[in-house]
Amino acid sequence: MTDILYQWPAGARFGARVPKERFYERTASTAALRERFVAEVNRISWAYKLAAETINLPGSSEVPEIEVIQIDAKANDISTQVLASIDKAIPNPVIFEIHRDDAHGGAVRMTAAHKPVGTPAPKPANAYFSTGWMRGDAPRASLPTAISMTALYSALLGPLMPLAPRPGEGLAVVGERLDAVRRLEREISALERKLRSEPQLNRKVDLRRELKTKQAELDQTR
Repeated sequence: MTDILYQWPAGARFGARVPKERFYERTASTAALRERFVAEVNRISWAYKLAAETINLPGSSEVPEIEVIQIDAKANDISTQVLASIDKAIPNPVIFEIHRDDAHGGAVRMTAAHKPVGTPAPKPANAYFSTGWMRGDAPRASLPTAISMTALYSALLGPLMPLAPRPGEGLAVVGERLDAVRRLEREISALERKLRSEPQLNRKVDLRRELKTKQAELDQTR
């Protein structure tokens, strides 16, 4: 994961405020989620539209354009459940910027889930990748060099992911590999707990062997 913010092109600025009711009335499936919207979200803005007509990059069926959505938080953060609900209402890939007030003049983080057109809505538990919190006035980088909207989307999401893409590896495959890493880490933690509490020596030997195999698999997957 790389802490980075982008200087979105002035020509792509959209700057439209979107009533949060428009999202939670359409996609918030439970009263608890609607309450999260009310408690967490101060304002939602469709800040930038990265498209062929605004940044002169050809789109594709998977990434026709990219929406940059700014959310001003009422308190410390916006939950992944709320992000996923907003994502569900927007057909195109989305990059979120979450802004909050703090004692140092404001903070911001960038977050997104891998969501090309035609893929299921993100599942919030593990779907979102994020920078850390940065000062609101932190320097911003130019957009990555890309020859298409699809390539730009990959380049924007790549620094957010905790695993670096391998040569020739697409973001979907990186996501699958990350899921495998998380599964292996859970399995290793469970084996370590069993090993600590196991009184029988022969069973400890078996557990250590299984643990060593899982750790080797994790090393290869990372």
